[in-house]
Amino acid sequence: MKKPFLLWLLVSSIFTVAFGQKESEDFKPHGKPLALIFTNFNTAFTDGETHPNFEITRAYLGYEYNLSKEFYAKIILDVGDPKVGGLQMTAYLKNAYVEYSKNNLTASFGMISTTQFKVSEKIWGLRYIEKSFQDAYKFNSSADLGFNIDYQFADFISADFSVFNGEGYKLLQNDDYVRPGVGITVNPVKKITARLFADTMGDTVKQQSLATFLAYKDKKLVLAAEYNYQTNYSMKDGQDIYGTSFYATYSPNNKILLFGRFDDLKSKALKGKSVPWQLSKDGRLIMAGIEFNPVKGVKVAPNFRYWSPADNTMPGTSYAYLNLELKF
Repeated sequence: MKKPFLLWLLVSSIFTVAFGQKESEDFKPHGKPLALIFTNFNTAFTDGETHPNFEITRAYLGYEYNLSKEFYAKIILDVGDPKVGGLQMTAYLKNAYVEYSKNNLTASFGMISTTQFKVSEKIWGLRYIEKSFQDAYKFNSSADLGFNIDYQFADFISADFSVFNGEGYKLLQNDDYVRPGVGITVNPVKKITARLFADTMGDTVKQQSLATFLAYKDKKLVLAAEYNYQTNYSMKDGQDIYGTSFYATYSPNNKILLFGRFDDLKSKALKGKSVPWQLSKDGRLIMAGIEFNPVKGVKVAPNFRYWSPADNTMPGTSYAYLNLELKF
């Protein structure tokens, strides 16, 4: 399956919506614009030096539209700092898809959100402060060209099957591989969520991922843990990465949220080597802070972070952050 076929799926879905559906008399198609902005001021402290920095990390701009009771469409532009060359801000097409939902079935086609860490990111809920583990350390992209089918078998279990281009929303098609994956989400009791996900990509050397997640969530408290393993990162033999993430949030009321997080990223040594292949990027992250929600659509979060490199020849870095989310 290559890019033309994935695009055909999107076009055929739009054609079905436009010409193959009859609206019921009590439904009126409707839509609304979307805007979500992430910005922050931060200062890094390392080796006795201070490095202040102001960032607009993301600006999501788009539109969502309910074409019928079953069909929904969405388009989102992601404007952010590419962190390459002299470019300051670059716009990418983050989402452009049609979604069909009826009874227990949901199917999405086009440039959609990937499913590998979608559940953990939603429960983490603080994307504007920091990405979830798999997204932060590039186990997978947050969006890609492809399709996903999700089916709710019962109140306590659902499964999803996806096929993605495999290169994220910034490249689209740079090789002939696709990335099929399957996930199972279980809620054995109301406050517990468990998820297992696996995918594969490649030919002779296959990149394969395993993601596990477990969380407790009630109205005030969230406790979560995840373990992730990826073999042959970027389809290069022996380049394995893995790690754990633990986090907790506590909300005494609807205006305040306390949060803490610990990440531990590791890589394996290549055959015949004694040092992990990406030692310079491995390490541990400790984070703690408080979020304020003064008015609807505005979130402010002062927080502190410490990055401890796995390479003991590299200095640790402390950070003071003030993150801001604007949603309207």
